[in-house]
Amino acid sequence: MDGRGDRAQRLVAAVRMRDAATVMHLDADAFFAAVEQRDKPSLRGKPVLVGGVGGRGVVSTASYEARRDGARSAMPMARARRLSPAAAVLTPRFAAYSAYSAVIMGVLRELTPGVEPLSIDEAFADLAQAEGGTPEPEEAAARVQARVADLTGLTVSVGVGRSKLVAKIASDLRKPAGVVVVRPEVEDDVLLPLEVRVIPGVGPATAGALERLGVRTVADLRRQPLDTLTMTLGEASGTHLYLMARGLDDRPVVVSTERKSAGAERTFAHDLFGREVVLAAVDDVVDEALQRLERHGGAARTVVAKVRYGDFSTVTRSVTFSHPTASAADLRDAARRATLAAGIDTPVRLLGVSFHNLAPHAQLALDLHGDLEQRDLGQRGDDEPAGAATPDLLDGLDAAPDGAGRDEAADDEAAADDGSGNEASRVDHPPDAVPAAPAPRLLDVTNARPGLDVEHATLGRGWVVHVRDREATVRFEKATTPPARSRVLDLDADPLVLVEPVGVTPPDAVPAELRGTSA
Repeated sequence: MDGRGDRAQRLVAAVRMRDAATVMHLDADAFFAAVEQRDKPSLRGKPVLVGGVGGRGVVSTASYEARRDGARSAMPMARARRLSPAAAVLTPRFAAYSAYSAVIMGVLRELTPGVEPLSIDEAFADLAQAEGGTPEPEEAAARVQARVADLTGLTVSVGVGRSKLVAKIASDLRKPAGVVVVRPEVEDDVLLPLEVRVIPGVGPATAGALERLGVRTVADLRRQPLDTLTMTLGEASGTHLYLMARGLDDRPVVVSTERKSAGAERTFAHDLFGREVVLAAVDDVVDEALQRLERHGGAARTVVAKVRYGDFSTVTRSVTFSHPTASAADLRDAARRATLAAGIDTPVRLLGVSFHNLAPHAQLALDLHGDLEQRDLGQRGDDEPAGAATPDLLDGLDAAPDGAGRDEAADDEAAADDGSGNEASRVDHPPDAVPAAPAPRLLDVTNARPGLDVEHATLGRGWVVHVRDREATVRFEKATTPPARSRVLDLDADPLVLVEPVGVTPPDAVPAELRGTSA
């Protein structure tokens, strides 16, 4: 055997695989759309599109009814609306999704402490860490599905295998509400016939490179020598795919509850051009990002700006403080500096700001302005329309959905500091001080987004269908009521207040007479 064969053999021998199917992957079915249908009885059984509602919006989630029309996540919203003209188009409500997500993750933690959330709607769980011994995978999956349905009314799909790779692929094979257990002895039977795109990291660019090698299925990929893959895709990517094609993935389930980042981004209906225009738009995105940062610690050490240009090329730049800060003024200034470092010399399609290296407490009285480090996180290059479930090995790591979050309603939470960097509101108030309640935000044409929660003084809670001038169309319904018809209100005579979602309503809280049609 030559040196190349020895290298491949050593690579395979170094992987320490589990000997049983004990890694579970849970994926909530059409999660954003399912939550909207759950909270809005009039949308149940009907097509729903969740995502950016502007002219350049992107679909975050399509309900299964909309998928039957051809709509898909990561698709431009305009195209999805043409394919599914009857669909309700809603802006994302992340507070609602977070509430449902917390319940689903709690169900997994009832089963085992070994839970690794991947996103708001999916997670890995290590059945080998379950108290009282490892449960049978089919029994564990059925238990999780039943418990999630009882608590939320939602369905989840579950895959179980001896690795993260196999478990994640398995969870997607029988959606929605499916269970697929892949035991080690049948892995090849399941994996080899599948299209190579099922392997995480194989996006359009990598698939195109593999296509030129004649690789279309996992079986085709497995036949490729290691050297061929590394020469075609690079050392790291080629080695990764060589192992994945053999189902060799020994990554552990890593338990982590630490929030890694908070941020927001916005795609614009028309490209922005000019320094002052772009910086004004950055300030609006920073406002959204600061609201989310406050929920997750309130302080950050690194500020990242993301700029996507009209040709879809993307640049990210960052500014890093020597210590975490919660000063809104300093964080805003850092976001502006990072954006300017990206160039903004051509028309801008999308702006994003995210805070990283989060901390629960900020350092006070620091001379931050002379202590910033600027870093280059990425070079401008061709970037596909975002929305892929996983980053492509050859497409870079910039794959967050354009539509996710940019139209989320602003929070009413007060900022944690007075803008001076001294956190006056945190340290100067006595411990028993009660902060003043924020003023109610009245609905108007500037803050209206379809799907947002509102409340009327006498009609109760409902959700926005649309607003035109001072006229609002609203459906007054919630998870515990029958489907409602749209009502048109004059906002001068009948003001509406934007409110937060009510959270998770379990099916058994729905009146018995409504359970057949709305539960």
